[in-house]
Order: sequence, then structure tokens, then C-alpha cells
Amino acid sequence: MKKLFRSRKNSMIAGVCGGIADYLGVDATVIRVVYVLLSLLTAAFPGLVVYIIMLFIIPSEQ
Repeated sequence: MKKLFRSRKNSMIAGVCGGIADYLGVDATVIRVVYVLLSLLTAAFPGLVVYIIMLFIIPSEQ
């Protein structure tokens, strides 16, 4: 079973999007673009708050 970790190799800020990309098996750039678009284009997705929460919830890669 795969586990979700913040990535160190695909890290731009804190590795959250890179870790999600590693978990899903897609390119980290795709996850980052989707995340930014969701944050900017929808009022129902508070991107910065969700990112900070994920920063503290998702453990760092070892």
C-alpha cells in the first residue's frame, strides 16, 4: 500500500504538490497547475489555507 509523503525531490515550497504527484504517479507540474487553477478560479477552494493544513498533516519523506 502506498503512503502519501511530502516530496523532497519535487519540492518547490514545501513538497506538498510534489508528494501528491508522486502518490498519484503523475508529473508534479500538472498537480501544481491544477492546484493554482482551482485556487484562483473557484471561491469554494481556499488554496492557501488548504496548502498550509496539508503542510502540517502530510508527513515529510524520510
